[in-house]
Amino acid sequence: MSILSDFKAFAMKGNVVDMAVGVVIGTAFGKIVTSLVGDIITPFLGVLIGGVDFKDMKLMLRQKSETSPEVTWNYGAFIQTIFDFLIISISIFAVIRVLTMLQRKRAEAPPAPAAPSPEVVLLTEIRDALKAKG
Repeated sequence: MSILSDFKAFAMKGNVVDMAVGVVIGTAFGKIVTSLVGDIITPFLGVLIGGVDFKDMKLMLRQKSETSPEVTWNYGAFIQTIFDFLIISISIFAVIRVLTMLQRKRAEAPPAPAAPSPEVVLLTEIRDALKAKG
């Protein structure tokens, strides 16, 4: 087999396609959560703590001069990243928990009895007819 046909066989396996779909959905979900944190939660927290914007929090290590650029320690960006991580991980935990609970409910629910096959129905009718005659 050639490399191209080997790669095609690998790429078309179900697990690879499922993983690709998961990555695309995860990326979209990440953008939603990032917007939730950056556009809704962080401004609200900033108002609660006195109008502070986390992204603007920094410590000046060295002033800008003619020969060197300004050097800052941007701890606010780090705090923002921690909030992003916490909210994303809580969101993923909540989604997985809901899915797990739904799977448990499906497993606990008794399966509906299977409908008898046409042969069984016919044999039952024959049996009942013979009982009625005798």
